[in-house]
Parts: sequence; structure tokens; C-alpha cells
Amino acid sequence: MRWENLREGTKNTGQGSLFEPAPTPPERGTGRAGLGTPAPGPVLAGQDGEAVAIEIQARSIINRVPGDDPMFRWTINPYRGCSHACVYCFARRTHEYLDLDSGRDFDTRILVKVNAAERLRAELARPSWRGEHIAMGTNTDPYQRAEGRYRLMPEIIAALRDTANPFSILTKGTLVLRDLPLLEQAAQVTRVGMAVSVGSVDTSVWRTVEPGTPSPRARLGVVRALSERGLECSVLMAPILPGLTDSAEQIEETVAAIAEAGATRVSPVVLHLRPGAREWYRAWLTREHPRLLPLYRELYARGSYASDSYQRIVTTAVREVAARHGLNRPGSPRDAERPSEPSAPQGQLSLDLPTSA
Repeated sequence: MRWENLREGTKNTGQGSLFEPAPTPPERGTGRAGLGTPAPGPVLAGQDGEAVAIEIQARSIINRVPGDDPMFRWTINPYRGCSHACVYCFARRTHEYLDLDSGRDFDTRILVKVNAAERLRAELARPSWRGEHIAMGTNTDPYQRAEGRYRLMPEIIAALRDTANPFSILTKGTLVLRDLPLLEQAAQVTRVGMAVSVGSVDTSVWRTVEPGTPSPRARLGVVRALSERGLECSVLMAPILPGLTDSAEQIEETVAAIAEAGATRVSPVVLHLRPGAREWYRAWLTREHPRLLPLYRELYARGSYASDSYQRIVTTAVREVAARHGLNRPGSPRDAERPSEPSAPQGQLSLDLPTSA
């Protein structure tokens, strides 16, 4: 594997002088959060067995997002792979860069950048760093199960707080509440953006499509707790799954629950299926909801994104319901962008799509 030389216990001459004092290891939680320790030999792709945490020494931790006009320019990902095991996760293909597969390996071979906080403090101190916004949770969740063991996020947040560097966190994990005091401290000196991902409150879909995550209602509890502590929190209603969570009734129920939890805004995102995720999701759909395959072939005939017309129908429906529930109000510091598409009819909107099996 191309990353094997970064594993803990492997010689690496680029990690600093022998005369430098060894950094104090961070405090770690008890237990292993359901993650085993891999054998000393190489980690092979496509192997069955328990989920494992593979400890590595990262060479850098602040990542530049490619592209001319990205939504955010810089990210931090303390973990690679994710035990949330969401069948649609767009980040799955990144495991292939590690010579691992984008299916089960992504769910069970979790790379842990144990020196993340140390690297972050060094990179924030560079004269070339201009204190730009850093986004977390944009690739894999920083509050997945491994964080309960490795406790990387408290030191990461502390480093950003100490340099008054603006940041945001997107998560499906309830473990973020452990770090509420640090988040409050950071919010006193810089801008802190908090968002929770909840695509639907349909528990029957959740159990199979996001098997390693806290329940949607538990995630909305995070929104409520953050809001009660004065930390504004938005919800990414993502992904909305065609034929499974896109009915008018489901959208109404989900948006109402988001509003009741105290969110400041909701942003709908329809499922997109990039290579890597596309194959894994299709295999899951074939097993669980085969009658929906024709619908998906039609909607995703042109590539990774659903047809424009379908996306307009769904996002307009969400925004109309959100407006009725007092979300995304004009003038709010977190006001969502006004939709460019025409408004949907008043009252219940029929999306004319199949319901789940």
C-alpha cells in the first residue's frame, strides 16, 4: 500500500529531529469504539473481518480544495474511511487512492491521523497561512465512532480557538456534544459554523442506508442542544433519496422536525452518485428496493447528478415547507440563497414518484 510508510511504528525520517522532545500524546478515551487493531503486516484490500483503526502519521493536515471556485477552500479530515457506512457516501472513492476498495474497506478500514493536532498547530503558525476558513466533515465525519477513542477533535478545535481561525463542522455524530465547551470558547473569538446532516426522519430507511450513524432524531437532538447553548446550527437535508425519502409527506415531516429542533436554516441536497459510491449504492438498491432501479436509470442517465427537473421539484418543495415553518427567513445571518427556480404551488405538493417498498 502506498501509505504503509505512514503507519505508526514505521520508520519515517521526515518526522523531525532526534533531539526534539517527543510530543505529549493526546488523552484518549477508553475502549476502542468497536474498532480492532490491525495485524502488524500490510493491510490488504477486500478482506473480511472486524473493523480496524489504522494509526498513521500525517505529513500535512490542512488540505486545499481543488477547483477555481470551490464552496470552501480549505478542509481538515482527521480520519479517512468512515464507520457510519452510509451506502451513498460520495467519499468512498477516496479509499481507492489508498489501494483499498470503496465498499466494505471504506466502512471498516479507518485511517486515523494521530498527529493531526500537532500538524495543525504547526501549519497554523506558518507565516504563509492567512487565517482562512477551514471546513470539517466535508469528506468523512470527524465525529464517527473512532473519535470516541482517539479524541482528535478537542485538540483540533483548541488549536483553531487559540489562533482565532474561523471554521465549520458538518456531522452526523452526537459525539460533538462532548466538545460543546470548546466550541463555545471558539465562538467567542472567531466565527464557528455548525451543521448537522439529516436527510429524512424515516427510521425504516435510516436503518439500512446509514447503519453506523446515530438515529435522525438523535441528530436533531444535537441541533437542539447546540441552539440552546447559543451556537446557531443549520441542517443539511442530505441526501434526499429518490423514491425513498422524497414524498410530500416525508418532506413535510422532516422539515417540521428540523424546525422544531431549533435549526436556523435547512439546505436540501438531492442524492448524487459519483463513481465509487454509484456502484455501492446500486448494489444496495438492487438488494433492498429493486423496483426502483428503472427510476434511478432514468434520473441518473446523464451521470452523477439527478436530472435538473427532478432536482427543481424536490428543492422547491423543501424550501416551500421550510418557509411555512419559519426556516431560512430573510435577514438571518445564515439565510439560505433564494431559489432561482419558480415557486411551487401552495398546499400539499405531489411529486408523483414511487414510495419505498
